[in-house]
Amino acid sequence: MKNIFNPKSIALIGASGENNTVGFGLADNLLKGKKKRKIFLINPFQKEILGEECFEKISDIKDKIDLAIIAVPQKIVKDVVLECCLKKVGAIIIVSSGFKESGNGKEEEEIKTIVNKYKIPLLGPNCLGIINPSIDLNASFAPLTPKKGNIAFLSQSGALLDSVLGMSENEDIGFSKIVSYGNEADLGLTDFISYLKDDIETKVIAIYFEGLKDGRKFMEVAKEVVKTKPIIAIKSGRSDMGKVAATTHTGTLAGDYEVYRAAMKQCGVVLVDTLEELFDSAKALAFLPKMENGIGIVTNGGGLGVLTVDYCSEAGIDVPELSKITVSSLEKNKSMGKVLVKRNPLDLIGDALSDKYEAGMEAMLKQKDINGLIVISTPQIMTEHEKNAKIVTEMKKKYPLKPVVCCFLGGPLVSSAVKMLEEKDIPNYPDVKRAVKSIKSLIK
Repeated sequence: MKNIFNPKSIALIGASGENNTVGFGLADNLLKGKKKRKIFLINPFQKEILGEECFEKISDIKDKIDLAIIAVPQKIVKDVVLECCLKKVGAIIIVSSGFKESGNGKEEEEIKTIVNKYKIPLLGPNCLGIINPSIDLNASFAPLTPKKGNIAFLSQSGALLDSVLGMSENEDIGFSKIVSYGNEADLGLTDFISYLKDDIETKVIAIYFEGLKDGRKFMEVAKEVVKTKPIIAIKSGRSDMGKVAATTHTGTLAGDYEVYRAAMKQCGVVLVDTLEELFDSAKALAFLPKMENGIGIVTNGGGLGVLTVDYCSEAGIDVPELSKITVSSLEKNKSMGKVLVKRNPLDLIGDALSDKYEAGMEAMLKQKDINGLIVISTPQIMTEHEKNAKIVTEMKKKYPLKPVVCCFLGGPLVSSAVKMLEEKDIPNYPDVKRAVKSIKSLIK
């Protein structure tokens, strides 16, 4: 896999100087990291692209090639693959489409036979490519390179991956590795999960898939991987119409969703319903420890506290009553002032300053059957969002085994506080239901 994720030399076959083409997007992305590796562009009809010399064919390159990326018309892909094999490249990515997903499974099998004969790993065809943000490697035609993080994302769909990258900019999500694996002619989802098990940069593996090529092998590998790293997945092709769409997209048989749900549960993979939930859960699992059931809620808005309890109830999350010891400590604390009702959720009321938040969080985190906390901060005139954020970070240090997630609401009014939280690996969600679902993913 090192030739895919950390190549020292890359040949792009099908590079283009024409804007808004796959060959241009790949060339542009690759050349942004050319200080860290050698990039060779191949196009027999152009002498220069983006200021770089063009080669007519890969055999004209004297250097050893770790990774060859193929983005040429489908009809010549097989010939190009053979040229790459004769050159003894380290690995191949086929971006080109027009194979199994289009009913052309025979030629895809022929390509697989060629690479297997030469023992060269192949990603694709019909894929976007890969991204390794930690080394400035964007070997894809995705429109942007995300920031470095500790979530690996494996996607059967390239277009969906593009959408996720756009979403990650707004949600401030970073990635360790990104793979669009397409038709899985050779390397597939299970191979990448197995590789990521020992990848020190990856803490959580997130997956979008339409179907599994080898369900039994996936379950065997996933069972081992989840012992050390959580896997979260979202599956499409759940409806009858969706199954048909999946077959024409990547040539995958989607199968019965309830069977998949049972299988994922059996091997410890968390199956979610939306992309939002996929990355909310991934962020929580990347930042925070797992916990036993039992959550405390601290808020300066009573209505949001009630909503949070409702969502916890729906999700099967316990909201323990405050113990006599906890209530007593709150009553003795002068900071609590006008807070008359001391229960869970703890409503600090609208005029709550940071000292109330500190007293409430401290008391709840001390209670044995409260194993984590949701902290809600709404934008009242007197609310001290930055101070509240600082208190949350202090509580995280003091109670490292009890995860705290936040719901600081108010858009630009809380942006600096949210930044403080995220910089300290404390996830913040702009909606209490998302906060609750993230906590759900942490419960053992």
